[in-house]
Amino acid sequence: MDIRPIRTEEDYNWALTEIAPYFDNVPEMGTPNADRFDVLADLISAYEARNHSVEPLNPVDFISTYMEEAGLQQGDLASVVGSASRASEFLNRKRPLTLSAIQKIHRDWRLPASILIQPYHLDDGDVGPLQAVAG
Repeated sequence: MDIRPIRTEEDYNWALTEIAPYFDNVPEMGTPNADRFDVLADLISAYEARNHSVEPLNPVDFISTYMEEAGLQQGDLASVVGSASRASEFLNRKRPLTLSAIQKIHRDWRLPASILIQPYHLDDGDVGPLQAVAG
């Protein structure tokens, strides 16, 4: 297996070039190509975690990004959470996501609950959704 450590941006770009073909032709599990894909993916992931860390989206930004990418509107969120005013309050950070809303969004849109439960700041400076869940 012609794999090497990723220590520089040049190594990183090499690894990205090497892994790219596997996305078009996914290797069969248990084959040498599948093993190579796994090793490259792990190396790339470790390098990115060290050198290209990205701040995770807060729940509201995550929902907004998902909606934009999926072509969904605020009315679609209203259908999930029960009302247009509640959807607006969530998206405008006027009200924290409730446990019920988190469960519905997770169930209907298959968004990871682990992201939806993360604390975030509301417009008034409070933190949600944990206060709503705990309170």
